[in-house]
Amino acid sequence: MRRVRPGTTSRGGAGSRAAGEERGLTSVATGDSVAGGESVDLPRLWHITLSVSGEQAPLKEVRRALEQLAHDHPFLLTSRYADDHAEIRYWEEARDLHDAAAVALRLWGEHRQSAGLPPWEIVGLEVIDRATYHQRIAEGYGPPPASPVGVHPF
Repeated sequence: MRRVRPGTTSRGGAGSRAAGEERGLTSVATGDSVAGGESVDLPRLWHITLSVSGEQAPLKEVRRALEQLAHDHPFLLTSRYADDHAEIRYWEEARDLHDAAAVALRLWGEHRQSAGLPPWEIVGLEVIDRATYHQRIAEGYGPPPASPVGVHPF
């Protein structure tokens, strides 16, 4: 079965465009109605800060594990670490805060074996929407932008 965007057809016809004609872009905000009056919940971006802590582990192993996590989870912005705790910051796309938090709370456990992460527990979680993140940055009291991106010691 082929999927086709609404208003277009797969082989010419009423919704097709002439050669070289560009299609105009439209957007629908979260919770807006589309044709027919049905409500649509589109995913939004959420800034996640996940803090973990536990027994001391060799720094080289912690760094290697966080680098593997960054490879496995490409939206990872930055990780900071010490021998007994770490902080991971990244963007998550989710329908709402509850979904973003649920995914974030599963991240460490789901990648623990594949990335070789230490057996630490989650001790903190912050989930904020994109607008709040940018507002905090603009007002000077939010977390500094993830620069440089990557895995770094505290």
